[in-house]
Amino acid sequence: MSFLSRLNPFRRIASEPISRRSFEAAAGSRRGESFGRHFGSHGAETLAAGPTVRARARHAYANNGYVRNGVDAIVAEAVGAGIEANSAHPDRDTAARIDAAFFAADLDAEGRTDFRGMTAAAVLAELVDGEAFFVAETRDGRTVWRQLPAEFIDESDTRELSDGYVAAGIHFNADGTRRAYTVRPQRPTDLYPTTSDPIIVPADSMLHIFRPLGPGQVRGISALAPILLTVNELDQALDATLVGLKISAMFAGFVVDQSNMGGAAQAFPDADSLTDISLEPGVMRVLPGGTDVKFASPEQAKEQIAFARLTLGQIAAGLGVPQHLVDGDLSQANYSSLRAGLLPFRAKVEQFVYHTLVPQFLDPIFRRFVTDEYLIERLDVDDLDSAQKVEWLPPRPMQVDPEKDMGAAETALRLGLTSRRQAVATLGWNVAELDAEIAADRAREARLGLSFGKGANDGQE
Repeated sequence: MSFLSRLNPFRRIASEPISRRSFEAAAGSRRGESFGRHFGSHGAETLAAGPTVRARARHAYANNGYVRNGVDAIVAEAVGAGIEANSAHPDRDTAARIDAAFFAADLDAEGRTDFRGMTAAAVLAELVDGEAFFVAETRDGRTVWRQLPAEFIDESDTRELSDGYVAAGIHFNADGTRRAYTVRPQRPTDLYPTTSDPIIVPADSMLHIFRPLGPGQVRGISALAPILLTVNELDQALDATLVGLKISAMFAGFVVDQSNMGGAAQAFPDADSLTDISLEPGVMRVLPGGTDVKFASPEQAKEQIAFARLTLGQIAAGLGVPQHLVDGDLSQANYSSLRAGLLPFRAKVEQFVYHTLVPQFLDPIFRRFVTDEYLIERLDVDDLDSAQKVEWLPPRPMQVDPEKDMGAAETALRLGLTSRRQAVATLGWNVAELDAEIAADRAREARLGLSFGKGANDGQE
């Protein structure tokens, strides 16, 4: 720009461009408005939506085969035949006594199952209802546990206390720690809630298992929440497609009564009126004069099967499972794809087991059991803290190719990258119990003069 042009009072000065910093995901344009309502704090949102989502999730699990298959796959992977307790007491004889006592203990208040079944029930309730509750009862000096439906914890009880507060039936101290639960005194078979006074259960007598979405959440939300609407729409679409295929498969003929000599009652003897007419395979219908048959033929997706498979993939992703564990379709699977799908799925399940199930359910029950046995002098130990330490052995995951996995474990042992204890633990076994069984088998073989080849129990831990 020249010196004279700068002195010109009538020259136009271009404005500097306005720079903006923003996330497109927070934009308020048409695209942003399609997100729907605002999502507030986790605590408020889950409390408001919890009962409705829980009821819909229960309906989906009870009526939709895809949902049940996916949920049961997670339960089977997490619990399998049972997660075994392995006492971490430094004295192996004492640890063996603790393990044996815990394995033989009847911990179910209803007496219908054992600790393994209780664990599976807890995982199932956490997935479908979003949370699982177990209340402690004392029998013969030992604590047993009774599972409660989520609605038994009074979600309407929210109030302020002089030294704390109550949120959705859970009592908190002023510092935010839990101290009690408000339980409705009703039977699981009652159709309607009773008007009896609620029962206040101390927090140390209640187990509450759930995975929070974020800080501030006090009640769980079903793991099916991301897929419930999609499942409902797919269900209706598949039903409509099935009905359409059923109708198209009914080959029927129509005779037109052009002179209207016969009435409607003669043409359709089983019909109350012309509005009550049905199709049957192989039937010949006589149409009264002046009538005609019109069939609705709405446009359908050209690739219904492909779209249904895509939707099932969306449902599987929402559940966090490989798609074949939802629809059972292995037609496009091979070893590599199965392994690639199962590895992250097992990592998610393992994360749930060790981050949620162990600290919220398994450890508290084991510690309570050991404490009870110690107090009633059924367990003779010098240090209760050492006796309460435990390691959990999840079930051995099913292998896509067991030979390759065993070869990899053998290589890791030979290179010193793992120990026999860790290798055996991945199979869901206690190394001490396994070695004892191997030694007993070897002694019996030697006594009977049998030989089945050299075993693999000569390595060091």
